[in-house]
Amino acid sequence: MLRRVNAGATMRAVVLERPGAPLRVESVPRPRPRAGEVLVRVHGCGVCHTDLHVIKGEVAFPTPCVLGHEIAGVLEEAGPGVVGWQGGERVACAFIMPCGSCRHCARGRDDLCEAFFAMNRLRGTLYDGTSRLARADGSPLAMYSMAGLAEYAVVPASDVFALPETIELQSAAVLGCAVFTAYGAVRHAGAVSVGDRVAVVAAGGVGLNIIALARAFGASTVIAVDVAAAKLDAARSLGATDVVDASSTDPVAAVRELTGGEGVDVAFEALGRPATVEQAFRMARDGGSVVCVGIGAGKAAAAIEITHLVRRGIRLIGSFGARTRADMPRVIELAASGAIDLAALISARVGLEAADAIYQALDRGEVRGRALVVP
Repeated sequence: MLRRVNAGATMRAVVLERPGAPLRVESVPRPRPRAGEVLVRVHGCGVCHTDLHVIKGEVAFPTPCVLGHEIAGVLEEAGPGVVGWQGGERVACAFIMPCGSCRHCARGRDDLCEAFFAMNRLRGTLYDGTSRLARADGSPLAMYSMAGLAEYAVVPASDVFALPETIELQSAAVLGCAVFTAYGAVRHAGAVSVGDRVAVVAAGGVGLNIIALARAFGASTVIAVDVAAAKLDAARSLGATDVVDASSTDPVAAVRELTGGEGVDVAFEALGRPATVEQAFRMARDGGSVVCVGIGAGKAAAAIEITHLVRRGIRLIGSFGARTRADMPRVIELAASGAIDLAALISARVGLEAADAIYQALDRGEVRGRALVVP
């Protein structure tokens, strides 16, 4: 049976008061789901660079807010109109929460959901135009996706997916962004297939998953490029056939040498910096693809040589995420089958009180793979 949350109950949540301020844990009223929504008891929330962009003021978002956009936990309460859940299910949620009814959702491209971008990413609300979070005095707290850096989160029912018992619950949080984002890049944008040669620039949480999934999709060569030895070691463990230390060599020249001077079929950029986007562009072979996955700071722009793009038939593709309703079940299947090693991706687990410290560590480049905040 679904457990109904008592009115007036509270929970702990990590609040960002304003860009540049430290993250602080506050006691706030526990949210309640409305029509078409569910309440999830959060067991794990991934620590992502996209949150960090908001913390640093590099990506505009309303504050005060609660961040955290990839979660796994236990479904505890359903709002009106939600069917098919008994309560107590172990679930994971993707960071793109589809409305299910806009023109893009209707054609299966819920990675472009209009309501998600217009309401959640611009206003910090759910799709009735209001947040489910507020302080005790009633002042609203904006929600970044489902605002998972808290003990409980309200999520649209369209974004809730059952997990098999074989997947460890805390670790499953990373399926909703790190793996989900990589799946969209590899499966759809890059269309990686058997025998392809691939380069992955930046072996962070998303980059490592691109490496693992590229191998799972049959890539014969996967070249990991990073400046940190620990990240390159992790890349090897997850399937990279070659690694390039960009701190000590020209990464473009190294990738071209590893491919006999030709370049790769698909070059992925997973950091969002102009210099690394430009490097990825120069790594692609004639007729190859460059898939940009990393979110840039503010209006950061890369210089792309137009004539080379045109004459060499390079495809330049942006990839924000996968397609939630169609792809999350497949992502979960890959994890259940062992094609994705969640344990190898997660390097740290901390409580809510350590959220500020772990994001600072992420900013210094000290987090390998993915860290988890465990409420």
